[in-house]
Amino acid sequence: MIRVERTGVEGDAILRNLYQLYIHDMSEWLELAPQLDGRFAFDTAPLWRGDTAVYLARVDGALAGFGVVQPATPWLGPGDARDVRDFFVLRRHRRQGVARTLARRLWDDHPGVWLVRVLAANRPAVPFWRAAVQGYRDGNHDEHPTVDRGHDWIHLRFDSSRG
Repeated sequence: MIRVERTGVEGDAILRNLYQLYIHDMSEWLELAPQLDGRFAFDTAPLWRGDTAVYLARVDGALAGFGVVQPATPWLGPGDARDVRDFFVLRRHRRQGVARTLARRLWDDHPGVWLVRVLAANRPAVPFWRAAVQGYRDGNHDEHPTVDRGHDWIHLRFDSSRG
């Protein structure tokens, strides 16, 4: 059974550990290198301040991934729009509905305008996000390419509060 729960700072140690795996995966496309101690460390402290929400996914009680929601202000300007900041599912749990269940929970919990940013070079993620948004909004979304910090991105925008 897939279960998605919102967590607070009590989940910080779990999130830090999962972020190492997420950054390792993303290093393929963002040319990231581990620190001198061999870790892909990530400072999670800012995620517990402000208007950010963190979710953990589990399959039959075992950790399966995480999703982080933040305001989309840097990309869409002032307003209540949300952004899928970071999203990760362990390889063991991919292609089992975990990612789709997690994404739907994020969107359902935060009704309104959403931005999903997908690194274009992340070829496995692009079709997933297109299908997830398409399935959630029945094709009622906007998609456009953009460049940010020297990388090509695909932006998917939709309103989760409209039926």
